[in-house]
Amino acid sequence: MNKKYILFDLDGTLTDPMKGITKSVRYALNYYGIEVNDLNDLLPFIGPPLRDSFQEFYGFDALKAEEAVVKYREYFSTKGIFDNKVYPGIEVCLQTLKDQGKVLLVATSKPEKFAKEIIEHFGLAKYFDFVGGSEFNGREKKAEVIDYVLTANMIDKDEAIMVGDRKHDVIGAHENDLPCIGVLYGYGTKEELMACNSDYLVADINALQELLG
Repeated sequence: MNKKYILFDLDGTLTDPMKGITKSVRYALNYYGIEVNDLNDLLPFIGPPLRDSFQEFYGFDALKAEEAVVKYREYFSTKGIFDNKVYPGIEVCLQTLKDQGKVLLVATSKPEKFAKEIIEHFGLAKYFDFVGGSEFNGREKKAEVIDYVLTANMIDKDEAIMVGDRKHDVIGAHENDLPCIGVLYGYGTKEELMACNSDYLVADINALQELLG
């Protein structure tokens, strides 16, 4: 694929954050007296903006959702942030793409501060020219983050593509006139990604590397 700039989502695409995110959500819900026995029930929180998820899945109003995000980050910033793991094969993929002259960037709904800490902690910083994320009181939607990454790096959209595992990645890419590769090894289903017209679908990291090469 002749795309020079590749924007990667973080959660569910580069790393598997299941334990850290779901434990942080459970902590926030417990504050409101909501008990969660099975962390798998909280998997839909992985990927989308947290405020949206608290409102969609638990019926919180905007103010309560904002407060829940604060409680979430209270746990995540100290305990959940590194309860995470890099997907096997992702480093080989990233190195191969860099060796081919691709420019790799991160575009995540996670706060940029946390994203940079995670990328650095797991030794991925050497692969990326830029790590862009949301702001605590600013850009939050995936489309806004993608626009920020493109603008900050003066990227020609015709030379760029997004890679992610959830519908928000696809929708955000399309709102910025970028194609998107949906990865099926993360937390989005094939049905979810097809419903929002993901331009490509790949089953695993080897297929992703081959498509982008």
